[in-house]
Amino acid sequence: MAVFSKKLCKSKLQTWLDAEEAVATGQSYQIGTRMLTRADLKQIREQMEYWAGKLAEAEAEEKYGGRNRVFRFVPRDL
Repeated sequence: MAVFSKKLCKSKLQTWLDAEEAVATGQSYQIGTRMLTRADLKQIREQMEYWAGKLAEAEAEEKYGGRNRVFRFVPRDL
C-alpha cells in the first residue's frame, strides 16, 4: 500500500519542478551589499527524484493492485 496518494505525489513533484525553474532563472543575485541565494539545485533534484519514485509507486499500486506478483516454476524433464 502506497503511503502517498497519486494526487499528492503529482502535486509535490510539480512544486519541485516549479522550484527548479525558479532556481534556473536566477540562482543568486546581489543588490548593493545584500546578497540572496536560492535553494541548492542538487537538493531540489534529489526531491524531484524522490517524488517521481513515489508517484511511480502510487501508479503501480493503482495499476497492479498494490502487489508485486512473482511466479515461480521448477523446470522438470519427464
